[in-house]
Amino acid sequence: MRDELAFENCRRTAEEASSLPPQCYVTDGAQHAEVERFFRRGWVGVGRSDMVAGTGDYITLDFAGQTVLLLRDKDGGLRAFANSCRHRGARLVDGEGTCKGIRCPFHSWFYALDGRLVSAPQMEAAKGFDRADNGLIAYRAEERAGFVFVCLDQTAGPLDDHLGDFLDIHAPWPLAKLQTVRRRELEVDCNWKMFLEVFNEYYHLPFVHPDSIDSIYATPDPADQVAGAFATQFGRTEGTGALLESAQDNALPDMPGLMGQAMQGARYTWVFPNMTFAANKDALWCYEAYPQSPNRCKVVQTACFHPETCALPGFDTRVAAYLERLDAALAEDVPALVNQQRGMECPDAVPGRFQPDLEPNVASFARWYSSAI
Repeated sequence: MRDELAFENCRRTAEEASSLPPQCYVTDGAQHAEVERFFRRGWVGVGRSDMVAGTGDYITLDFAGQTVLLLRDKDGGLRAFANSCRHRGARLVDGEGTCKGIRCPFHSWFYALDGRLVSAPQMEAAKGFDRADNGLIAYRAEERAGFVFVCLDQTAGPLDDHLGDFLDIHAPWPLAKLQTVRRRELEVDCNWKMFLEVFNEYYHLPFVHPDSIDSIYATPDPADQVAGAFATQFGRTEGTGALLESAQDNALPDMPGLMGQAMQGARYTWVFPNMTFAANKDALWCYEAYPQSPNRCKVVQTACFHPETCALPGFDTRVAAYLERLDAALAEDVPALVNQQRGMECPDAVPGRFQPDLEPNVASFARWYSSAI
C-alpha cells in the first residue's frame, strides 16, 4: 500500500497536515494492510476489564477476521486464546458466560482456564500424543486503567511501550475502578477509521449536533503532547457532556477524588489503532471500532460509572438519561458517517486539510498511521 498512497502531508503538524488519502477508506488493499499490521501484529484495545470480572468469566471477541476467547483464570489473571479447538479446529464457545473450563462441543476435548488440555477422549491410541503439547493457542492479554489490550503477535513490543505516558495523563480519573453499566454492539456503514475520527473532533458539533450537545462544549484546549501511540485533548463543558442539553437536571455527582481540570469537562482520547473514550467528570464512555469491509465496521459502545455513583438511590432512573444521550448523539453521527463514506468513494476524492484546533486528534492518528502502516 505504501507504493500506492502518498502519506507525506499526513506527517506534518495539524496546522499543516492533510487527511489520509481516500484510498485508505475504500480499498480492500488498504484494509488488508491494516488488519495485518495493526490487528494481527500490534496491541488492540478490546474493551473494559469487567467484561470478565470473576473467575471463569469469558467472552468471545471476533474482530478483523480473528476469533479470540478472553477469560479470567483461577488466579484472577486475564487470558486470551484462539477460539479454536486444537483437535480439528472447531469453534469452542460463543457469546459470554461463566465456566469451570472450556469443553469443545465436537469431540469433548476439555481445557483448563489456563489453556492446558485436561482431557481428550480415547487419544491414548494416538502414538506420541501428549496433552501438554496440545493446549489452546495463547495470545497476550493485559489490563491498564480498567481497559483490556490483546496482542496476537508474541514478538511485538511491550504494551507499556505502546502506551507511553497514557497512565500519567489519565491519572486524575479513577478509570480502573469504573463499572460497566451497558455494553452495546452495532454495525455502521462506514470505514472503521471514520467512526473513530468523528468521536475525536469538535468541528462537526454545531452542524451535526446543533440541538443535542453542541452548546455544552467550549472550544477545547490544545491537544496534549504525548509519548505513546495515542492522542488526547481536554475540553471544558457547560454542565456535563454526558447528558443532552435538555437533560442536565439528571446530572449525577462527579467521580470521587477528582480535582482541578478534571472537574471542568472531558478528556477525549484515542488509543491507536481502534479504541477511543471520553473521560468525563461523572462518566466514561468508550468505543471500539473493527473493520468488516472497507465501507462497514463493527462498533462496541461501553458506558461506565463509579461504583459509589452506581450505588446511589435512583441511579437506574438517572442513568437512563445518560444512555439516551449516547444513543441520540450516535443517531446523529451515523447518517453523517454514511454520507462521508459515500463521498469518499468518489474516484476523484482527495485528502483535505485539518482544522488544527478542532481536529488535532484526527491529525495525530493520520500521522501515526502513515508511519505505522
